[in-house]
Amino acid sequence: MDTIKHQKSRSPGDTKSKSRKNPKHFTDVHGLPCIEKIVTSVEDTPESISTNIIGTIPNWINGNFLRNGPGKFEIGNHRFNHWFDGMALLHQFKISRGQVTYKSRFLSSDSYQSNKEQNRIVMSEFGTVTMPDPCKNVFQRFLSRFELPKPTDNANVSFVTYKGDFYVSTESNIMHKVDPETLETTQKVDWSKFIAVNGATAHPHTEPDGTAYNMGNSYSTKGAYYNIIKVPPTKEAEEETLEGTTVLCSIPAEDKTKPSYYHSFAMSENYVVFIEQPIKMDLLKIATGKLTRKSISDGFSWNPKLNTILHLIHKLTGKVSSIRYLARPMSTFHQINAYEEDGFLIVDLCASDDGQAIANYNIQNLRKSGEALDEVYNTLCRVFPRRFVLPLRIDHCTPYNQNLIDLPNCTATALRTGKNKVFCTHEDLHGEDLHKYGGLEFPQINYGKYNMHPYRYFYGCGFRHLVGDTLLKMDIQGKEMKVWEHPGLYPSEPIFVPSPNATEEDDGVILSVVITPNKDKSTFLLVLDAKTFEELGRAVVPVNIPYGFHGTFSSTA
Repeated sequence: MDTIKHQKSRSPGDTKSKSRKNPKHFTDVHGLPCIEKIVTSVEDTPESISTNIIGTIPNWINGNFLRNGPGKFEIGNHRFNHWFDGMALLHQFKISRGQVTYKSRFLSSDSYQSNKEQNRIVMSEFGTVTMPDPCKNVFQRFLSRFELPKPTDNANVSFVTYKGDFYVSTESNIMHKVDPETLETTQKVDWSKFIAVNGATAHPHTEPDGTAYNMGNSYSTKGAYYNIIKVPPTKEAEEETLEGTTVLCSIPAEDKTKPSYYHSFAMSENYVVFIEQPIKMDLLKIATGKLTRKSISDGFSWNPKLNTILHLIHKLTGKVSSIRYLARPMSTFHQINAYEEDGFLIVDLCASDDGQAIANYNIQNLRKSGEALDEVYNTLCRVFPRRFVLPLRIDHCTPYNQNLIDLPNCTATALRTGKNKVFCTHEDLHGEDLHKYGGLEFPQINYGKYNMHPYRYFYGCGFRHLVGDTLLKMDIQGKEMKVWEHPGLYPSEPIFVPSPNATEEDDGVILSVVITPNKDKSTFLLVLDAKTFEELGRAVVPVNIPYGFHGTFSSTA
């Protein structure tokens, strides 16, 4: 594969976002291998099967590595359009005493069951609009177009925990409680039964005591609001789910009918950081999607004329900071970490200067080959790790139009441009060598010990293809990196697992499921030494597994 020639992005304002007829090119890559098998439907494996161990799996790793992602991309003769639409397939790699077993199970969602029973796509998904029921007469089918779209419960994004229980989540108001041992769906849980929100992210943050924070939108006659959600750490009764959940605060959207899309948020010791980015959701388009035959994804647009706004919400009081922290237009899906230091709030995240990537991940694009595949990749803006530094002590004495950041060896800037406005520019958290690996996404850290605290290392996937094709360890101190790569292998999100009695931040292992699209039934769980980034072992699974999204490790005694 040719080395990526990274093309420096022009100003995001140079390009209109409304049309993809003449898309902007960010790289000039040729000869990408076809990876269509990563979006090929598979059968689930509900009973545990053995894996073939190559090398050594450390004996101290004991627990379940749980993964979530799409596993079925067509129902009968109907095909889903977008990668995010595939039916949720849950995976478990049970690791014990150097051995690994594997099982998987399709999430028993209403969407999955209805689709299966009728052998067609019954529930609309992010990029797919359901067709009218052929069993209805013409008039009934016509009237069905005027119905509001029902939110999907196809929770195919991540595994999350609330009050010690495991759930699988997407971005609608429905989650499913799941037994991590059997992967069976045990209960459907609706956020809107507990608080006034229309959904929540699949990326909550958790305090050491188990208190969880999340975000979700609400819609009223006054427009759209972003809500900060707080979930208690423990249950008062065994059958509890989200009882006691509260809305910490509500933030009105800048554009009441076109709120910003967000996939996650950041959290420090005292603050939730919400990033209002210029990816906009047209609520009217989405609400009338059935009538116009348009999917939810058709209601998304990128407006590079808008700045990005970073909102700070105090976790104790729920008060939104009166200071508006602004940055150039950017798109961010995943934050790395956030912490407070010497009167500043440091926010590290993965971001790009263009927000149209979602449209590129149609399934037909992932199945392309040759020049058509290269074209899809080259019109994707690369994502890189960045640091923003927000000054917390702004008062009437704070000077205007000069850099307020005095942290050593920090190149990020923050200028007070108005009474309650601070304009921020970022510092790159990488060296030039990251460009040849296509940037970085799916960032992870030693979350249990270093989330909300100063840290040195983060891990992620390099993207020289439409999906991750390398694993990267980034050292913030020297902006150096370590790489794991093998041609034809596509590793997924790396998860850090600390070793017993760890004394250093990177004492532990990295777990990643590696997909082999050009080799049948040879997907494997990879175990790397997190410190050296050298391979310790792999557990080869004798079934095919599609490329997934997010996962977590649940330790057992």
